[in-house]
Amino acid sequence: MSSSAVSPSYAAAREYLLGLKKRGVTLGLGRMQRFAEALGDPQTQVPCIHIAGTNGKGSVAAMLESILRHAGWKTGLYTSPHLVRLGERIQVNRRPLSDAEIAGYVREMRAVADAREQALGADEHPSYFEFMTAMAFLHFARQRCDIAVLEVGLGGRLDATNIVTPEVSVITSIGYDHCDILGATLTDIATEKAGIIKAGRPVAIGRLPAEAEAQVREIARSRDAPILSVCQEFGTELSRYPEANLAGDYQRWNAATATIAARALSSRWRLNADGIAQALRQVDWPARWQEFVVGRRRVILDTSHNSEGAEVLEANLARLRAAGRAPIVVGGVLGLSRAKALVPVFCRHAREIHFVAPAQSRACRFEELQALVEPSFGGRVCRSSVDQLFPAPDVCNLGSPGDTVVVAGSVYLAGEVLARIEPTRGPNEARLQDF
Repeated sequence: MSSSAVSPSYAAAREYLLGLKKRGVTLGLGRMQRFAEALGDPQTQVPCIHIAGTNGKGSVAAMLESILRHAGWKTGLYTSPHLVRLGERIQVNRRPLSDAEIAGYVREMRAVADAREQALGADEHPSYFEFMTAMAFLHFARQRCDIAVLEVGLGGRLDATNIVTPEVSVITSIGYDHCDILGATLTDIATEKAGIIKAGRPVAIGRLPAEAEAQVREIARSRDAPILSVCQEFGTELSRYPEANLAGDYQRWNAATATIAARALSSRWRLNADGIAQALRQVDWPARWQEFVVGRRRVILDTSHNSEGAEVLEANLARLRAAGRAPIVVGGVLGLSRAKALVPVFCRHAREIHFVAPAQSRACRFEELQALVEPSFGGRVCRSSVDQLFPAPDVCNLGSPGDTVVVAGSVYLAGEVLARIEPTRGPNEARLQDF
């Protein structure tokens, strides 16, 4: 759908949501709990799995949704941010929420939110992320989902999604990201992520740094929450880990995390080893080291965007370089702390780098990224844009036929390029992507 074809009702809904974004982000559960209560507490009406983590939580959410759906259950899936369209955040049996449905929910929920603001003050009005989270809860309840898979937006303890009591909690990984909000040490960050652990409910953990795992285990013990560990179940040899159809060794870690989380569900959910393995081979989760052919170039979209993700990206780029000609990297990053981890990786493995600025206020400027390029890098460093590099679905203005182009550094950048490569996904709604 072109932007000119957007209905007036959806256009109005989108402008309202953009207005909520301008109010900023306020972490805390009180306002979210009260708003959900005003909507009838829909979050209590559908069982759920709750997923936190620095990296991998979206992939693990998609894997668990696939496992449950292929077992015959009607699933809800709530993730953020979206890649292209806002409705991707809220899906039932992998059908994204339509523009018309979003417009309808906004009309209904806005009346409740505005009434609460008028009666109780501006501080009582939900934020953008709180509003979208409540929309997900409401949609899953009205669609009578059997179970929902929920991805934390930021942190965990004070995230708007944390008003649920899940069947299983999951912590996929813990690394340095959002340190200004979550804390400067891995123990601090682990405390925030482990805030999703609920009393007596099992928690599945992925591969965590030792100090972070110790903190998660201590919090789980204090809440009498049984803990299941990928490393204890599968060891350290990657060959023992389950496979998924998503590329990259790290996706085997994620598949293992999804597997132990699925095993932690009660027998009520009727999951078995064969069904779990089959579902992992049918996961749909775009832009996670996803390959396309564009203008006779191999184009790979990746969402690695922080220091932990930089380690994974390094391994993937090193394999590309070892297999043949070094790739061309298109890089765009949000925030200098992330750029300091990612740009050196680009330099070590690319033959040329094209810096672009994703359509986000936190995007690094070309000059900031250029200053991080290592003096030893001998390739070209260019300022560019997504429109210049991918002017049409079948055109890539980089390198020569047969070259490999890797787009990395930001979920938002991957979404912008995906919208150019696959225009049927609809116009990119970049302004609605943050949280």
